[in-house]
Amino acid sequence: MDIRRIRAFTHEYTEKDDRIAALSYFGTFAVYFAALGLGTWALASVHWILAAPFVVVLGFASVRLYVLQHDCGHASLFSKRQWNDWAGYGLSVFTLTPYAVMRHNHNLHHAHVGNLDHREDGEVYTMTLAEWQRAGRVERLIYRVYRNPVLMLGLGGLYTYFIRYRWPRNTQDVGVLGVAAHNVLVLAWFALVWLAGGWAGLSVLLASAVLAGVIGVFLVYLQHNFEDTHWDRRPDLNPQVAALQGSSCLNLGHWWDIGTGNIAYHDIHHFNPRIPSYRLRKCHFAMDAIAPMRRIGWAEALASFRLKLWDEEAGRLVPFPSRTDERVATA
Repeated sequence: MDIRRIRAFTHEYTEKDDRIAALSYFGTFAVYFAALGLGTWALASVHWILAAPFVVVLGFASVRLYVLQHDCGHASLFSKRQWNDWAGYGLSVFTLTPYAVMRHNHNLHHAHVGNLDHREDGEVYTMTLAEWQRAGRVERLIYRVYRNPVLMLGLGGLYTYFIRYRWPRNTQDVGVLGVAAHNVLVLAWFALVWLAGGWAGLSVLLASAVLAGVIGVFLVYLQHNFEDTHWDRRPDLNPQVAALQGSSCLNLGHWWDIGTGNIAYHDIHHFNPRIPSYRLRKCHFAMDAIAPMRRIGWAEALASFRLKLWDEEAGRLVPFPSRTDERVATA
């Protein structure tokens, strides 16, 4: 793997275009508010079945807003840093995510990606096979529950966006008052929706937030949890190799890319986070000219949810051992 050549190649896609950024920013907001308004009308005046498609659109629009906020945190959406910060703060109320803390925590995640000695900075915790074999019954049970895909997708988003972000990790390092102000603004936004659309408006907003949480956890899980991902320990860890090989590319279709702001091309993003989201897809496919890129489709993406433990000896993610294997290992 020619890291220098890849670095030089991806640098060509780091140029910011404020016109595209503004179109993506305000265009996504336009879809967000239109879906919220039409969904509220459909639920209040017609039937929940008619409202359901608008909830789906609103959920994906919420995910796109989060991706744009994530871009702002990397100063990669607009050409000027202060524009990114202003845009990020503006997005934070609608993504339910305090901007400054998200930026701080996410940059820690980038700094330690693929590092087995700093897994607390990952967005989904992964236990090694050796740790599992040494763990007691209670620890194993807790980890099994945590890695259960139904619970992770169903409750993970609810916990993250409605509880964890109200007092997120490292709040004291970034600013308690900022998070408190963000929480007040989120409550004000929910109150405004209720005043304008009643329970129908609030129901549409909450349902879309739950859906956005499921999509978000789905993406976050698969970004680093797939069979051929990359983990290592220092001093052997190469951060650039870990960024490129330890992050996935989910090739789930063009409409999925539109709905999720191209964030599924996560390998290129981790390798060079200065690339704006509106250039990630193009950069990833152009990379085939210098280095064949691995892409994960729907079948492999869904199958990856059965992979739970990092096998350091085999260098791959593996499922839980069978009961028979566990009895042999402890015998």
